[in-house]
Amino acid sequence: MSEILTPRLTLRPWRAADLAPFAQLNADPEVMRYLPRPLTREESDAFAAACQAQIAGRGWDRWAVARRDSGVFVGAVGLSRATFAAAFTPCIEVAWRLSREQWGHGFATEAAAAALGFGFTRLGLAEVLAFTVPANRASRAVMERLGMRHHAAEDFEHPRMPPGHALRAHVLYRLTCADWDAQRAHAAICGA
Repeated sequence: MSEILTPRLTLRPWRAADLAPFAQLNADPEVMRYLPRPLTREESDAFAAACQAQIAGRGWDRWAVARRDSGVFVGAVGLSRATFAAAFTPCIEVAWRLSREQWGHGFATEAAAAALGFGFTRLGLAEVLAFTVPANRASRAVMERLGMRHHAAEDFEHPRMPPGHALRAHVLYRLTCADWDAQRAHAAICGA
C-alpha cells in the first residue's frame, strides 16, 4: 500500500519530515487531553516508527496524513490492533490524532472513513471498533458521523489505566462491514 487519497487528504507512509510536527502535536496538552499524558520527542518518534514498521510489514496501521492542497502534515489516522485484555479484544480499531490547527475541518472523519474503507474492502474485516473516554465528545461525534454505533452495555474500564484514574472509563463503538455497505448504498441512492 502506498497511499490512500481522499478529496482533501493523503494517507501515506511516514516520512522523516513528519516527525517534528507529529512530536509537536503529541506534546500539546489539549491534543492529549483524553490520553494518559503528552509524549516526549523520543516517545513520539518511537510511535511513528512503530506505525511505519507495521505499514512496511503488513501494509496498514496508522498512516501519516497530509493535506493535498498544501502538503501540510495533519496527524495520524488509521487502523491498529487493540490487544489489551477486554471482552472484545483482540480487535481492529480505527483511531485518529490530529494537530489542533487542523481541528474543525472534518479531516478526522474524512481520513477515518478512508481507513474504514481500506479495512472493509482491502482487508476483508467484518467489524472495526473505536473507543474513547465518555467526555471526549469530539471523537465520539466523529465515530457517530462514521456510522459507528455506541454499545453502552460494552463500555469498559481500560485495563492500562489504574483504578480510579479519570481516564479509566471508556465507551465502545462498533461498525460492521454490513452496516458500512448499507451506508454506502444509501448514500449512492440519495446522491450524497
